[in-house]
Amino acid sequence: MKIKVFDTTLRDGEQTPGVSLTPDEKLRIAKALDDLGVDVIEAGSAITSEGEREGIKLIANEGLKAEISTYCRILRGDIDSAMSCDVDSIFLVAPTSDLHIKYKLGTTRDGLVEKTLDAIQYCKDHGLIVDLCAEDGSRSDVKFLAKLIDSANGYGIDRFTLADTVGIMIPEKMSEMFSQLIKKAKVPLGVHCHDDLGLATANTLAAVKAGASVVDVTVNGLGERAGNASLEEVVMALKLVYNFETNIDTQKIASVSKLVEKLCEIPVAPNKAIVGENAFTHEAGIHVDGILKKPETYEAIKPESVGFKRRFVLGKHVGMKSVKVMLQDLSISVDDEQLRAVFDQVKYLGDKGKRVTNVDLEAIAHSVMGIDVRRAIEVDELVAVAGNKLTPTASVKIRLNGKEVIESATGTGPVDAAINAIRNATKEVPFELAEYHVDSISGGTDAVVEVMVKLKSKDKIITAQGVGSDIVLASVEAFVNGINLIIRHIS
Repeated sequence: MKIKVFDTTLRDGEQTPGVSLTPDEKLRIAKALDDLGVDVIEAGSAITSEGEREGIKLIANEGLKAEISTYCRILRGDIDSAMSCDVDSIFLVAPTSDLHIKYKLGTTRDGLVEKTLDAIQYCKDHGLIVDLCAEDGSRSDVKFLAKLIDSANGYGIDRFTLADTVGIMIPEKMSEMFSQLIKKAKVPLGVHCHDDLGLATANTLAAVKAGASVVDVTVNGLGERAGNASLEEVVMALKLVYNFETNIDTQKIASVSKLVEKLCEIPVAPNKAIVGENAFTHEAGIHVDGILKKPETYEAIKPESVGFKRRFVLGKHVGMKSVKVMLQDLSISVDDEQLRAVFDQVKYLGDKGKRVTNVDLEAIAHSVMGIDVRRAIEVDELVAVAGNKLTPTASVKIRLNGKEVIESATGTGPVDAAINAIRNATKEVPFELAEYHVDSISGGTDAVVEVMVKLKSKDKIITAQGVGSDIVLASVEAFVNGINLIIRHIS
């Protein structure tokens, strides 16, 4: 059986606190979702605002392969707004728990059914696909839901979705509810789960096993409160564990995740399943040894299958083979004695709590080998200014391969301005900033900070750091250290 993927990143995902997308940004994500193979894209809630309607209409008229849907309450005004956006379908939300019926709507079960059927009829009269969603369905009387489905079938609904709106479900109960609902359903059943108990993916899978054929998900698990069931988790579990097919091109998962992360400005946790930075990163020596012999020993999912690459990192758990592989990646050749010396120093630094970057490893290796490395970039002068009424500005004078280069830039703050100035001065070097992280390693107003950056160049990730009491200088040091390494080994 093939499972349909209903993506609500642009509606429920955008309801993540702090997320607000422009119409053009929504369109970029919608096109990426369509290319990924999503079957239904919930493009937003048309009643929300004029800007929201503009974004939904842009998506609906883009000619995408996916069905374009929008959220509506069981109100004709909501449906009229949706129709003005040229959508294909309505995600028609009817609160079905007694709690919602009484306190939210101030009506009765019979009153809710009457209002719901009227809304369905209005949608069908205008040629719309209707996905009837039972809001707070997980806390609803399953017999009442069965009655609602039975009535709605007569009005021509196209799908029926049960929503675990407050994320209170457990897989056993989800399976039980769907096993009963499937007996009444004459249309595909969908499941919409929230992650308040960390069970959204498990509950979604339980529903599918019990008969659901549509999964509501978001990229990176974005959504209200603790988020929604994660597209990447659900799709990969369906594929690898349950052997269910979807239309998702899993090799594009990484790129879509990165796009959503960038536009929504919600960082993906490093330990996030499938798309987190650490998902395919290994440090422990015993793991690396196993992976080098047979990747399946410590990887249940092939990184390439979701568009990622395997990485090894250095720390106190590192093994000799990890160090050797990472030196090879830096095109550094050492003999057995030198390898042991490099390994011992990496272990020593790891025991001291220090993160060993690519730049550190190169420096250690060259020190062991007695090589004096010339730096392509040296910073001669740096000035950064900011104030309450001043646009943060920085100017920099560097020597790039012996040639003097002077550049300036503005930014959101002095650090951003300084980094932008360095970017301008080194614009011929191919890279992008993948991550910027600051730690205070001493107390007080004169605290020493450690800045860690990750720079992506082609298919390589370079890590570098800078340390100092001035965060601007420490940031520039980290950035320049990384660019120097890129120039020596990648560009």
